[in-house]
Amino acid sequence: MTLRKTELSDIDFICGLESEEENAKFIIPWSKKMHEKSLENTDILHLIVQDRNTKCPVGYIIVAGLENNNLSLELVRITIGDKGMGYGKESFRLIKDWAFMKHNANRLWLDVKVNNLRAFNLYKKQGFVVEGILRECLKSDEDFESLYIMSILKSEFEGSKYG
Repeated sequence: MTLRKTELSDIDFICGLESEEENAKFIIPWSKKMHEKSLENTDILHLIVQDRNTKCPVGYIIVAGLENNNLSLELVRITIGDKGMGYGKESFRLIKDWAFMKHNANRLWLDVKVNNLRAFNLYKKQGFVVEGILRECLKSDEDFESLYIMSILKSEFEGSKYG
């Protein structure tokens, strides 16, 4: 797996991933225009996850807070197309290395829908801990949904198997 900056030509691939049923139920999709604007935002890093050998895109990552004086980065989105292939695990290794070793962040945080057990368990395995819950903060078609807030600190990353 390698990461590269997202280009305008990648936006259709990204919007396609967001609209896939397996992904759409767990994320809040961005419009094409919102993705395009984020490429110009100096506070956001928008990346394509690609296969090291084929260079084909397999997912994308969005990180916000690059200009945060508190050195706290938000992992806004990590979406992988082919589930169960290890792409998510490897993508996490790469983004944590970048966040803590290159960007010198102190904290990397994310939110995850309470019903997204696959992602929640992956995040726990990656060293993220639950900080709290935003109860019924999202309106869905059926009802309201809650979010876990999770994070990993640089000291936890450096002192553990998660690095």
